[in-house]
Amino acid sequence: TDDDTFSSAFCENSEKLINVHLFALAAKYYSLSNLGVCTPLEDLLEALKGDSQGATGIQLDEFMNNKKSHEVQVMSELVDNIANFCGIKQVIDIGSGKGYLSSFLSMQYNLKVYGIDSSSSNTNGAHERNRKLKKHWRAYQSRGRENIKSQTSEKANDRPVEIEIKCKTINEELLSNANSLQSQDQMIIQDLIPSCGFTETATPETSTETEAGLVAQAQSHETKHSEEVLDTLNVLPADAVEDFSSSHYNCGELCEEAKVQRKMTCLRTKASKSSESNLYFPLTSCITAETELGDIITDLEDCMMVGLHTCGDLAANTLRIFTAKPEIKAVCSVGCCYHLLSEQFENQEECRDQVWGFPMCQYLKDKGWCCGRNARMSACLALERVAVGQVLPTESLFYRAVLQVIIEEIYGVTKSDRHVGKTFSKSSSFIDYVRRSLKKLELDDSKLPDSCIMDYYEKYKHRMNELEAFNMLKVVLAPCIEVLILLDRLCYLKEQENIAWSGLVKLFDPVKSPRCYAVIALKNQSCS
Repeated sequence: TDDDTFSSAFCENSEKLINVHLFALAAKYYSLSNLGVCTPLEDLLEALKGDSQGATGIQLDEFMNNKKSHEVQVMSELVDNIANFCGIKQVIDIGSGKGYLSSFLSMQYNLKVYGIDSSSSNTNGAHERNRKLKKHWRAYQSRGRENIKSQTSEKANDRPVEIEIKCKTINEELLSNANSLQSQDQMIIQDLIPSCGFTETATPETSTETEAGLVAQAQSHETKHSEEVLDTLNVLPADAVEDFSSSHYNCGELCEEAKVQRKMTCLRTKASKSSESNLYFPLTSCITAETELGDIITDLEDCMMVGLHTCGDLAANTLRIFTAKPEIKAVCSVGCCYHLLSEQFENQEECRDQVWGFPMCQYLKDKGWCCGRNARMSACLALERVAVGQVLPTESLFYRAVLQVIIEEIYGVTKSDRHVGKTFSKSSSFIDYVRRSLKKLELDDSKLPDSCIMDYYEKYKHRMNELEAFNMLKVVLAPCIEVLILLDRLCYLKEQENIAWSGLVKLFDPVKSPRCYAVIALKNQSCS
C-alpha cells in the first residue's frame, strides 16, 4: 500500500527521517491538490450561473494591493453567484477587518452587507475607508465613461451609417420603455432597477415581470457598443453614481439610447438618496459559536455568511453558526492562522462546555485527534511561494531559536504567555534583537552583557544551515497538515442533515494568497 511505501522514509527503530525524497513524495501525495476532493471553481461558477452572465469586472489595483485585489475580485464574484442562486440580497461578512470585501460586494454587486469585526478600530476604519472608496469609485466610473465616449466616437467615424441604423432601432425600443417607466410610481421605479437594492418592502410580481421584459428586450437588440455603454453605467449602485448634468455632455452628440439611460440613472439616483450609504454596515462584535446574529443585526433576513481569512477559531465558529441559524442559506469561508486554533485534545485538562476550533467532525473527535501547536504553525507556511523562489526567513528564525536557548538557560523560563512578535524587523543587530525581546517578555536584560549574547550567537551560528533544512521539511509537510484541518471542516458539514451541497474550492492563486481554499456549503431550499 501507499502507507507502507512511504513509511520507509523513516527508520523503523529510531523513527528518524532517512529518505528525504520519499518524504517529499509522500507529502505531495497527501496534499489537497492531489487527493481529488476539491471542486474546481470554474465548475461551481458554471453550476451557479446557469444561463446568466457575470457582472462587468472592475480592476481593483487602484484601491488595494495586488494580493487583496486578487482575493476580493475572485471571492466577490463567487459570493454574488451564490447569493443569486439562493435568491438572497443580504450578506454577513464575519471578521470583515478593513472592509475591502464588504465594500466591493455592496458597490459592485449591490448586496446589502453587514461587516462584523471584533476590533472597533477596524470597523471605524472601515467606515472611513468605505467613504473614501466611494469617491474613488465615482472617479473611476467617470473615467470609464470618458473612455467609452472616446471609443464610441472613433467607432462612429469608422462606421457612421451602421451605428446610426442600430441606434435608431434601439431608440425605438428604449423610448417606448422609458415612456412606460415614467407612468410608474416611485416603488416600481426602485424595483425596476436591480442595482438600487435598498427597498425593504416586497417586490411586486408585476414589476419583476416588467424588469424581465425590459432586460430581454434590451439584450435582444444590444450591439457591442450599447453593451459597453450600459455596462459602464450599471456597474455601480445608485448611491455610488454621480448625477449627470447638462454641463458634462453635449446633448446633440448623444443618441437617444444614451439620453434614456441618463434619465434612468438620474431617477434611480434620486430614489436612493433617502437610503444613501446604507448598503454596507460595519459593526463591532466578538463572534462565537453561541452568537445570536439577531441581536446584532436587527433586520436579519435570509442571507449568506462569508469570511475572507477568518482567523483561528472564527473560521470554525462561522461554520457552526451557519448550520445552526435557519436564516443563513449559504456559507463561503476561507480560514487562516491555523496556529491560533484551540484544540480539544491538545491538553489533558478537558473543558466539557468549551467549543473547540479543532476537531469539528465526529470522526476525528472519536479518534481523539490532536495536531499540536508546532504542526499548526507549520500549516501556515507557504510551499508555493518557496517553490517560486521566495526564501524562508532563515535569519529571523535563527535569531528566535537562539533567543529561546538564552531565556531557558539564563532565565529558566520554558513557557510564557507573552510573545516576541515582529521584533526582528525592528532590530539593528542580534544584540538589539535579544534586548528588545527580553523587554517584551518582561525579563531583566541588565544582567546579560553584550559579550554573553554574542557568545550564544557564535556558538550556534554554524548550525544555521541545519535550521534552514529543518524549515524546508516543515514547508514541504505544510499542505498535508492544512488538508487535515480543511477536511475536518468539510466532514463536519457533511455530517449535517440540512446541507444540500458542501465542498472545498481553490479560490486564489496560492503564490499571491497562500490560504487559498474556501469551505462552501448551501442549505436545502426547504430549510427555514
